[in-house]
Amino acid sequence: MMFSQLSESLESTLKNLRGQGKLTEENVADSLREVRRAFLEADVNFNVTRDFVKAVKEKSLGADVLSSVSPGQQIVKIIHDELVQVMGGETKELSLQGKPPVGIMMVGLQGSGKTTFAAKIALYLRNKRKRKPLLVAADVYRPAAIKQLQVLGKSIGVPVFEEGEGDPCQIIQHGYEYAQKNGFDLVIYDTAGRLQIDETLMQELERARDAVHPEEILFVADAMIGQESVNVAETFFKRLNFTGVCLSKMDGDARGGAALSIKKMTGVPICFIGIGEKPNEIDLFHPDRMASRILGMGDVVSLVEKAQSVIDEKDAKDLKKKILNNAFDLDDFLRQLRTIKKLGRIKDIIGLIPGLNKLPLDKINEKDMVYVEAVLSSMTAKERKHPNIIDGNRKKRIAKGSGTDIPKVNQVLKQFDDMKEMFKKIGSFAKKQNGGVAPGSNYTPPKDKKKKRR
Repeated sequence: MMFSQLSESLESTLKNLRGQGKLTEENVADSLREVRRAFLEADVNFNVTRDFVKAVKEKSLGADVLSSVSPGQQIVKIIHDELVQVMGGETKELSLQGKPPVGIMMVGLQGSGKTTFAAKIALYLRNKRKRKPLLVAADVYRPAAIKQLQVLGKSIGVPVFEEGEGDPCQIIQHGYEYAQKNGFDLVIYDTAGRLQIDETLMQELERARDAVHPEEILFVADAMIGQESVNVAETFFKRLNFTGVCLSKMDGDARGGAALSIKKMTGVPICFIGIGEKPNEIDLFHPDRMASRILGMGDVVSLVEKAQSVIDEKDAKDLKKKILNNAFDLDDFLRQLRTIKKLGRIKDIIGLIPGLNKLPLDKINEKDMVYVEAVLSSMTAKERKHPNIIDGNRKKRIAKGSGTDIPKVNQVLKQFDDMKEMFKKIGSFAKKQNGGVAPGSNYTPPKDKKKKRR
C-alpha cells in the first residue's frame, strides 16, 4: 500500500510524542531525528528532508500550545501542515480554458506509464469534466505502443488517431487538425520516451510542443523508482517546462519518496496518481488528504467521493427500507458486494478509514469476495429470495456451479445470517426511536385521542 513504510515509521515516532506532557527542545529533537531517518528510508530527497525537519523544529519550539490539545497533538498538526506544503499545498486542476481543442502532451521516460496514463486522463476528463477527448498515438519507436493505445482507447470508448510509424511531430500536428475538424474539444498526445534521457529525445519533444502549443504538458514518473524519478523530472523540466506531474504505480510504492520530493525539487505540482492498472484507477492528487493518510488519519472525504460515484441514490433508499423492515435478502447481499467492488480494492478502501489502516492488510484476501460472488451468482433467483429453501442437494449444485465446495457455501450463508441479524437489531432500535414504525415507511401512527368524560 502506498506510503505504508513511511506511515508506519512516523506513527511509531509520533506515538512517543503524543504521550509527552510538554514539548521540549530535547524530545522534539529526538523525534525529528526519527522523522529524518524515516524520510531518508522512504527515499525522500536529502535536501527536502533537511528543509522539512528544520521547518517542523522551528514551528514546534516556537508554537504556543493550545489549551484544547496536547503537545503531542500539536506537533502532529505541525507535521501534517508541513507535509501538505511539501507536496504542493493545493490540488492542481488541469487548465482546459484554451480554444478547443485543448491539448495535453504526455512526456517521460520509456516504461514510466505514459500510454496508460494518457488513456486514464482521457477517461477521467470525459467523466468528470464532460470533455470529448481524442487520443493521438505519437510514440512511433516503442514496439506495440500504437496498438496498446488503440486497445486502451477501445476499452474506454475514446477514439485514437494514428498514422503508423511516421514523423512524431507531423502525427501530432495532423492529430490536432483532425480533432479540430471532427468536433473534439480535448486532444491528448502520447509521445515517445527513451530508456534514458538523450538530446535527440529532448529536441523531438520540443519540436512537438512548438507544433501544437498544448495547454498542459504532463510529466509521467514511475513512483517505484523513487529518487531517480525526481532527477529525471528536473532534467525534463529544464527543457520542456512541464506544467504538472503524474505519478504512476503509486499502488506498488510503499515508500513515497517521489511524491514527497518532486514538487519541492521542480516547483511543479503533482496532478494525478495512478493507483492500479485499470483505466479508472486514477486519483486527483490532494496534498492535504495524502498527508492525513501518511499520518494514519485516513481519508474519509475520498472514500465518500468514491461511494457517491458508484452508489445510486434510489438503490440506497430502497436498501435502507429493506434493512429497517428486516427484508434484506441474498439478492441485496449480491448487489452490495458488486457495489463495493466498484469502489476499488478492499485494502485501498480500508486504508481510507481512520483507525482501520492499522489492520493487517497483507492478510486480507481479495479472492474471498470473488468466491462469495460466485456462490451467490450460482443460486437461483428463488434461492436468493428465500435462502431457507437451500437444502443439502441445492448446496451441492451451488458448490459445483461456483467452483467451490459445500463448506464455502455454508460460510457464505453464515455471513448472510450474521449480517441479517445485525440489520434486524438496527431496525428494531430505529423503530423504538420512531414510535414503533420503521423510518421511511408510509405508515403514520394514529394520534392519541383523549377520552371524553361521560
